[in-house]
Amino acid sequence: MDVMYFAWVRERIGVPKEKIETSASTVADLVAELKSREERYEAAFSDLSALRVALDQELSDFDAPLEGVREVAFFPPMTGG
Repeated sequence: MDVMYFAWVRERIGVPKEKIETSASTVADLVAELKSREERYEAAFSDLSALRVALDQELSDFDAPLEGVREVAFFPPMTGG
């Protein structure tokens, strides 16, 4: 699946997008896998309350299943101005 990172998440991880082979069944499982990779992922996902996730371009929750999902995107909450 494609995993995309936006804003400061992308800055901490160092790439905007990557292809991931995963056995994770939920978004939370995927985050746990990513955090175990390297410190930069640990830093990016250290506070999940500061992150939002979209599955195939639809806003979702961290407990959402990944079955059939082609794209996961992580980004900070948007603010208006």
